[in-house]
Amino acid sequence: MQKKLCSVLFLLLLAISAGAQELNCKVKVLGDKIQNTEKSVFTAMERGITDFLNTRKWTSDEYAQDERIECTILINLTGKSGEDMYDATMNIQASRPVYNSGYNTSIFNFMDRKLRFRFSEFSTFNFDDNRVTGSDALASNLTATLAFYAYMILGLDYDSYKLNGGELYFKRAQNIVTNAPEGDGISGWKAFEDKNNRYWMAEQMLNPRFNDFHQIWYAWHRQGLDYMSTKPEEGLQKIMNGVQLLARINQENPNSSVMQLFFATKSDEITRILAQRTRQERAPFVSMLATMDPANVQRYNTLK
Repeated sequence: MQKKLCSVLFLLLLAISAGAQELNCKVKVLGDKIQNTEKSVFTAMERGITDFLNTRKWTSDEYAQDERIECTILINLTGKSGEDMYDATMNIQASRPVYNSGYNTSIFNFMDRKLRFRFSEFSTFNFDDNRVTGSDALASNLTATLAFYAYMILGLDYDSYKLNGGELYFKRAQNIVTNAPEGDGISGWKAFEDKNNRYWMAEQMLNPRFNDFHQIWYAWHRQGLDYMSTKPEEGLQKIMNGVQLLARINQENPNSSVMQLFFATKSDEITRILAQRTRQERAPFVSMLATMDPANVQRYNTLK
């Protein structure tokens, strides 16, 4: 009987492992600025978002536990009004492992500064790709935003392993934009609201003007970083070529959402990689990067 029980438990654990979800997301909700609200509400919010992201099946592919995409979400609640209505910022980060190394490379890093949603301690997290707005626009705005970033992370992860491998998930993200909730204080989904928001992120990922970006992204990761352990010079050259191609994209599309996302995600990594080259070799790249990414110009100047 004991052997049978052990066998059943083993098979159950094996089944759970074989059917693991895609995301392994750690969520933190900061509610220090919110007065007259029980801390249990923030705990429930944190737990609900974590379960929504980590237990939902986002793709038709099977993931092993160690294949799940590592990500973190930090939600800073900045205000509360009306009936359980919150204003917040949301910082989303994700990474993927580099082949044959202990290094994880960042694939997504974005600060969403305009998020308004409704949440109560007993709220449920429901989302349907075919009915994004749900029955309560403000409540649905939270799940729609979380689903949007889940698809963006998946798109960039798949793109890093196969050229244009993430297109399906960028399309799903764009579907959320097209059918996004509308209402008082809801923003981030419209082209006219900002030049670097959810609308532009999805639009540019699918716009033919940025086809080269996907080539750069794939080469950077699969032919660049993943080669560093076996063919370091070839891998490094792919990354350097990518910087040059980025300069052309930036010249044709200055201050684009895609370029801002790229440098928010990769500026640290670029700096570390360039530091491995001689001053003479990296000088032209430092100049290019300072033009493309003025927000991090001081970081690049340390390489001069």
